[in-house]
Amino acid sequence: MRIAIFTDTYKPQVNGVSMTLQRFTNYLERRNFEYQLFVPEAKEDDLYSSQIHRFTSMPFLFYPECRFTFPNFYQIKKELKQFNPDLIHIATPFNIGLSGLYYGSKLKIPIVGSYHTHFNRYLDYYNLQLMSNVIWKYMRWFHQPFLKTFVPSHETKRELLQHGFNNIGIWSRGVDCEKFKPDYTTEALREKHGIKEKFILTYVGRLAPEKDLDILMKVAHQLTPEIKKHIHWLIVGDGPMKEKLKLEATDNMTFTGYLKGKELAQTYAGSTLFVFPSTTETFGNVVLESLASGTPAICAKSGGVQEIVTDQKTGLLCRPRNIEDFRIAISKLIENEARVQQMSYEARNFALSRSWDDIFDDLVAQYEEVLLDDQQIISYA
Repeated sequence: MRIAIFTDTYKPQVNGVSMTLQRFTNYLERRNFEYQLFVPEAKEDDLYSSQIHRFTSMPFLFYPECRFTFPNFYQIKKELKQFNPDLIHIATPFNIGLSGLYYGSKLKIPIVGSYHTHFNRYLDYYNLQLMSNVIWKYMRWFHQPFLKTFVPSHETKRELLQHGFNNIGIWSRGVDCEKFKPDYTTEALREKHGIKEKFILTYVGRLAPEKDLDILMKVAHQLTPEIKKHIHWLIVGDGPMKEKLKLEATDNMTFTGYLKGKELAQTYAGSTLFVFPSTTETFGNVVLESLASGTPAICAKSGGVQEIVTDQKTGLLCRPRNIEDFRIAISKLIENEARVQQMSYEARNFALSRSWDDIFDDLVAQYEEVLLDDQQIISYA
């Protein structure tokens, strides 16, 4: 099977979509699949290869982790004809995705796509609510030609069905349990950040309004003095809210910037609890990474996250944007270390069942079903 992937976000950009696609291409190489990538430009020379076609781009206004790209249409057409893919997978609904849709249709190549981000949910955070109907109309139009649209969670599937989408399949997410594991001690983490408090509470993700970080800040301020004096917060990530959050931060809060590799794995594993108030996630990769590290998660009961965290077992689920729920959840677990240890064990066990290879095997199997169905439709016609 030869696969062409079109995406407006890919490494070195740091977000769930780009990292998932990077893991997928690594999988395709290990399994000897032929693939070609059509992606935005990168400054790093080593990110160029004969399989990766990059195009001039600039940061997208409301979401810099995606790029506004200026595709070379002649090059795309030429590369597609030369590669002659069996299938096109379109991961984003922006310029590169539109290019894949246009040339896939024109060259009669079967097309599938994936839906990764609830852009409509972001509108409330940027005072753009009036654009909701326009976005849904555009997304329905964009996905309508796809033989299948893959989503990362059943919650996302239900929402898309309610908005008139068809042919939806589940492409879930996995986690690297060799990389993210509970084997690290907390000493190095404590020494690096000068942490003396007994408990470490961590957030990992983009520092942006749609992650509901205003709730996290209010929770941090409203914990009782008795609880607060034993806690140190680690805020991992970067984004447009970084400076504002620093101004609002409590004295026991450290901003680390982006972390990756072993440094990120050590941070998860060295934390007592993972706190993630976002209500806009289609899945929540960082939550699964935390569970793999043996760190229970306190999250909003919203979006795909509620399919990762089993309430009262691998963490606690709180009512969305409910400060009191988060405050009580943190306090209860901080005061019950035996319960945290049991949740840590359950969290790791759950993550061990989420192999990336199994996830990608299932995706390829769905590709094959799509191609078989398409061939049968053509033969009947």
